[in-house]
Amino acid sequence: SVLHRPNYFYHKYSTLNIMQNNAQTSKAVLDRYMSLPQGTRVQATYIWIDGTGQGLRSKTKTLEGKPGKLEDLPIWNYDGSSCHQAEGSNSDTYLHPVKMYPCPFRRGDNVLVLCEAYKYNKEPTKTNKRKDCLAVMEKAKDYKPWFGIEQEYTLMDQDKHPFGWPKNGFPGPQGPYYCAVGASRVYGRDIVEAHYRCCLYAGIRIAGANAQVMPAQWEFQVGPTEGIDIGDDLWVARYLLERVAEDFGVVVSLDPKPMVGDWNGAGAHCNFSTKAMREKGGMEHIEAAIEKLSKTHDRHIKQYDPNEGKDNERRLTGAHETSSILDFSSGVANRGASIRIPREVSAQGYGYLEDRRPSSNCDPYSVTMVIVKTTCLGGE
Repeated sequence: SVLHRPNYFYHKYSTLNIMQNNAQTSKAVLDRYMSLPQGTRVQATYIWIDGTGQGLRSKTKTLEGKPGKLEDLPIWNYDGSSCHQAEGSNSDTYLHPVKMYPCPFRRGDNVLVLCEAYKYNKEPTKTNKRKDCLAVMEKAKDYKPWFGIEQEYTLMDQDKHPFGWPKNGFPGPQGPYYCAVGASRVYGRDIVEAHYRCCLYAGIRIAGANAQVMPAQWEFQVGPTEGIDIGDDLWVARYLLERVAEDFGVVVSLDPKPMVGDWNGAGAHCNFSTKAMREKGGMEHIEAAIEKLSKTHDRHIKQYDPNEGKDNERRLTGAHETSSILDFSSGVANRGASIRIPREVSAQGYGYLEDRRPSSNCDPYSVTMVIVKTTCLGGE
């Protein structure tokens, strides 16, 4: 058997270590080249969502000068067959710029460009949810929908083992890690701090960050922003997180249940309000929205992860601060409910609600679109 092969495990893990070491380069050497002047030409990093509905891709284009507005950015293309979005025999897929951000990695006049992906026939790709989301937000603009999303994630070594965990065992039980300090309780803070600063530099409305319940699990919050902006900012914030972690040689996992057993999963709780909810007497509108949400639970579950609820099945068990995927529930300050009304909102009588069902790997365009459809547009 494989267990009796001489030095089997030694060779397996030494090979893995060599692969990890080969994947690391010297940032000090890179800085020599990144400090070279680039003249008047500008590097634009085009970013898009691939055919998995959760993966991000990017490539860089040289522009002759600093783009002053979105219209200065040309439509570009890529090989959709290598991104699960086209057949090899007809692979050209097109990138339409929709939002521009300052680039925290190259700085200067260089930019990040969020794009929508379109097929050869000018139809959006299957995972381009932004186009429909934008149309819904336009219909609901008089409601002034605000969103804030709490993005949880887990840091992993390149062997897919949680960052900082013992290689041949487990850390101590959950309890001391949430919002913790200290090297025995917190793993990967450098990545979190670097990511936070990148978001600020790029103009993303990052609201905060903290260590989560499971060790090596973290959260950052984006918002409040109105309409389509929450989806744009969260996708670019995810891109920045992946790029920062790449520099540290660490893997970011958005798996909603990365570790089986008595460990918390990861979500993307969506805080939502309309103008009426935020004003005096708004509790009436919050309760009306919850009533509408209670009647469309299954529809929402299908939109809350890329695999129509299959990913969330592992997370929404009714344990570890989650509701059951099978039932709808709501309550004040109840982290085991589908919808939580914060206690201060209940006390003051207006504010917002928190939908705790979306998974960490959700598409924020799908999540915010279905919430607005249900609560503002009669389910259109």
